[in-house]
Parts: sequence; structure tokens; C-alpha cells
Amino acid sequence: MLGFVTALSGGDGLRVEERLGDGFVRLRVSEAERRQAKHDIQCVEDATIELLRNARDAGATSIYLASSREGSCRTLTMVDNGSGIPQHMTERIFDARVTSKLDSMLMDKWGVHGRGMALFSIRENAQEARVVLSGPGRGSVIQVRFDVDRIKERADQSTWPTVGSNKREDDVVRGPKNIVRACVEFALESKAACNVYCGLPSEILSTMRKHALGTYGSLGTKADADDDTVPLVAMPAQACDARELAAVAAKMGMDMSERTAHRIVRNEIAPLRNVLAQVQPRAGGQRPQPLMPTRRSLPLSDEERDLLANACATAFERVAGRYYVVPVGEATVRCSDGRLTVSIPYAEDE
Repeated sequence: MLGFVTALSGGDGLRVEERLGDGFVRLRVSEAERRQAKHDIQCVEDATIELLRNARDAGATSIYLASSREGSCRTLTMVDNGSGIPQHMTERIFDARVTSKLDSMLMDKWGVHGRGMALFSIRENAQEARVVLSGPGRGSVIQVRFDVDRIKERADQSTWPTVGSNKREDDVVRGPKNIVRACVEFALESKAACNVYCGLPSEILSTMRKHALGTYGSLGTKADADDDTVPLVAMPAQACDARELAAVAAKMGMDMSERTAHRIVRNEIAPLRNVLAQVQPRAGGQRPQPLMPTRRSLPLSDEERDLLANACATAFERVAGRYYVVPVGEATVRCSDGRLTVSIPYAEDE
């Protein structure tokens, strides 16, 4: 018996509960759960659905999904106005079999939800999964990062789906099974319960800011994530200027430059409509064309905007003197409705 215990205390001891002979073993519960979790999440889109289901089951009526990719890293940041997570549970919710749905297990088109394995499965497959902010009654901000070289995502993340009908169903979703399609399918399944918004981090912050200003008005003069009276979806409305908005974004796990925050404050980054409003037929049976994530603007980075602005400013300086004018401010770049506009303020040269 001592020899058996010693054998299991080696590398396999953490995985194997009992050796049965002829190569058969009984796995420990923790190892079986880990293997199940690895199988549950096959791609980034699977994780998207699980995050959405989690927010819905927490009572959220508004869910905001910020999606971005840099190199091989896909980042999903989900903000909801659900019941929130107590501080002492922000790590434990990623453990196996931990659930708040003891008496409210739900069956939907993706199977059973409420067995306490969704967030565990996500963390097992992700580079990082964390609760950025949360609190009872305040909602939650959960962020997940994936290495898409290891956990795949659809190659086409640009094309929006279309929604139609056939003889068997009223709502049939067509298009690449990408992140935004996952959001549309979930929203169709849950449209009586919640609205879903999906876009770039800057678009999501612009959308939350507009909604919060409309619902709550300005909530103060200083953004403070530690104020446990402020719903997390309303935090962007606390920012009085771009500097404060950039600080709010950082607290919510969506770092951005002050330049981008200025664009949000100046309403240069348009708020989003919910995903169903963008794909469902309009009155009269007219269906909008499939939309792209770049439907409002090119997704230029701050560095790319600076490159364009500086190049145009340099060219303007070369000709400005001929017309006795001088630039009096920074050049700015704006993209909207298929148009890129560079603005350079100038005045007469005294």
C-alpha cells in the first residue's frame, strides 16, 4: 500500500486516483473536470456564448461586449447590469461546480446552464480570465484573453450575419459563425430578457456613456470605480472630460489613449445600436445590407491616426505660407460613412 501511495505521489498522482491495470486508470475528479472543461470550449465563439449566458442568468437586461484583437491575442470584455458578484467570490466563480443557480438551472439551445462549469471551462482554455470589477447590485465587468493560435476563432470576424426565415423557423441566422453571429443568435434566443451590444472597446464605451447619460444623467465630477453606489454600466457617464474618461476605461479593463477618449466626448465615435436592430428586417420587409465592424469608420489605431495627421500637417505647412496662413492647432483624423476626413485649423498669418 505504501508503494502504491508513493507511486501516485509522483507526476501522475495529481491526475490519477487509482491504477486499474493494463493501462487503465481512474482519474481524480479534478482531472476529469479539467479535461471536460478543455472540451467544452472549442473556439472563441463558444466562450462568447458562455459569457453571454452567464450575464443573462445574472439578471442582466443590457450586455455590452467589447471585442478586440492584437496579434494572436483576442480580448473579450463583457460589461453587464446584472446582480453582480460579491468581492469574496470574484476568484471562486472560476472554480469547477461553483454556481449561483442551485434552484434555477436553465436549458436553452446550447444545453444546460447552471452546472457551474462555464467560467471554469473558459479559464482552462484562456490565457487569462478575470473579474475586472463587480459588486452586488452593480453588475460585472469580466475580461477574457485567448491565444487564437491555440483556441481558434473564425477567420472572418468582419461579416455581419443576416436574419431571415424559412418554412420551419421565423428567425434563421446566416453567415460566418463568428463572434458577432454568436451575439446575434444569443440575442434572438434571449430578446425578451436583454439587449446585446457588440463592437470595439471605444464603441462600447461610447454606447455605455450615451445610455448612462440618458438614464442617470451625469453622475458626478470624478470617476470612481470604488463608489459602490454607481452601476458599472453607468461609470462612463461620470467622466466630465477625456482625461477622466480614459481613467474610467482603464478601470474597466479597456485601456485607451486620451486622444480616443476625446473622440468619444466629442461624439466622433458613434454609439452602437443593439445587435438585433442591425440585422433584423426593417418595416415594410426591407432588410438592411450585412454590416461590417468597420461600418461606421475604419478601425484605425491611435498610431495610424497620428501618422496620417502628421503627414497631412507637414504637407499643409509646405503650402500654407503661399496663402499667408498658419496652422493653429493639431491636425485630427475622422472616419465615418466611408469617408476619411483630416481637419487642420488655421488662421491668417499676422
